[in-house]
Amino acid sequence: MSRALPSVPGPVAPTPDGERLLAPDLARGVMLLLIALAHSRMLHAGGNAYNVPAGGGPLDVAVQALLTSLVDGRAAPLFGLLFGYGLVQMTRRHSGPGQDPAGARRLIRRRGFWLVVFGVVHVALLYSGDVIGSYGVLSLLFAGAVAWSGRRLWTVTAVVLAAGASLAAAIQLVGGAEPPLPVGATLIESALVRTMALPLLPVSAFASAAPVLIGIWAARMRLLEEPGRFRPLLRGVALIGFPVAVLGALPVTLQAVDVWHPRSSTVIAAAFALFSATGIAGGLAYAAVIALVALRIGDRRGRVTTALVACGRRSMTFYIAQSPVWLVLTEPSLVGLHGGLGAAAAAGIGVATWVATVLVADLLHRNGRRGPAEALVRRLTYGHRTPRSRGQGVTTPT
Repeated sequence: MSRALPSVPGPVAPTPDGERLLAPDLARGVMLLLIALAHSRMLHAGGNAYNVPAGGGPLDVAVQALLTSLVDGRAAPLFGLLFGYGLVQMTRRHSGPGQDPAGARRLIRRRGFWLVVFGVVHVALLYSGDVIGSYGVLSLLFAGAVAWSGRRLWTVTAVVLAAGASLAAAIQLVGGAEPPLPVGATLIESALVRTMALPLLPVSAFASAAPVLIGIWAARMRLLEEPGRFRPLLRGVALIGFPVAVLGALPVTLQAVDVWHPRSSTVIAAAFALFSATGIAGGLAYAAVIALVALRIGDRRGRVTTALVACGRRSMTFYIAQSPVWLVLTEPSLVGLHGGLGAAAAAGIGVATWVATVLVADLLHRNGRRGPAEALVRRLTYGHRTPRSRGQGVTTPT
């Protein structure tokens, strides 16, 4: 594959609404639902450990099995895929690696630095499981990946996939059978506990690298921009990806529903490694299905689609906006619900949180307002340059 990407010189500007592509924004909106469901496990007895049963009745067991198979470890790869996709879109709207590779790398790294800052603040103030900082680290490490050859891109992807699966297994094992939620007796103590985990940010970033690199490849192929050209491929990815994700999660799912109790740490580690590696298949399958749905919708966007797209265009804002909910509900000095709900009730709170963010996003859209987090990152990344629309019909990453 060629190293060069199509590019447009000149300052970066927000893409006019009428020119934005449906699939990436729709995917980001749906992704936030999966993220909310994944985070909801903080409210039930399983906590941060994927293989610890949440208990409860048959409905709780069924919900936990479903989420372990299709959400846990599967939502994050979709996030990474879309982030990598956005990096290529962003460089196309700048001066692009085809004309100014050094400038494109500087742009990605500058934005990555500010994402790390956002991530650190997010962890300290609200939520220990932040991914914004992790993707900022990946931007710093892999800024040049948007111009790599296809062979190099896939080689590095294979290496980091294997290493990331091993790291994911190690993190779960080191954390113990039931790692505690990082909270203290007071809000200040909790902030200190969360901040102490910040040195692990590069580790979690490396474990997330493979989906980002695959997203870069997908953007270079324009899979989401031109889903009609790749309809058979997208269908194949969906039909294969979901079964692979579910089967790969099966050893962990059986532990989560209290059916299988392996005693060997080697077996447990292998189960987590398989769980992590096959999560990418789930992320790819979600992206493929959303691209096909977007193709079918076309220009016939109803109220629901418009609201989801509005949320997707402000995905960073509304990813962060979910965190106060988890903070209030899990802090012992506040509501203190950690471990107090069944999996079904916890998932219900996750869905309700997401719905609320979609409604707010739709309100912002109707009033012509951008997401505050996106606006701030753009201002910090590009400085005071006056934006000028280039009318290229691509989205900027969130």
